[in-house]
Amino acid sequence: MITVNPLEIDGLVFTAIRVELPKTNLLIITNEVGYVMCGALDVGVFNHLLADRKVIAARALGVRTIDDLLEAPLESITDASKAYGWELGMPVKEALLKIA
Repeated sequence: MITVNPLEIDGLVFTAIRVELPKTNLLIITNEVGYVMCGALDVGVFNHLLADRKVIAARALGVRTIDDLLEAPLESITDASKAYGWELGMPVKEALLKIA
């Protein structure tokens, strides 16, 4: 099952996506600028193979729900995300507000 819901963070609207897969869930919070998702994201692909796309994205590990994802620290980020002030260890919620 795929669930897509609006997600309000400090009055700003993002999209929360949850894809139920066997034995795991794919979790994403996004807007028109970028996104953060669970450990399924391969940040290295964007930094090395697709660097010219300048994708704004990050990964957080150990999350099971959208709420977990919001509170988790950024474990890895794309190089392009640094232009928005994203840093490793920053809470996902804080990072998302920087791209709102």
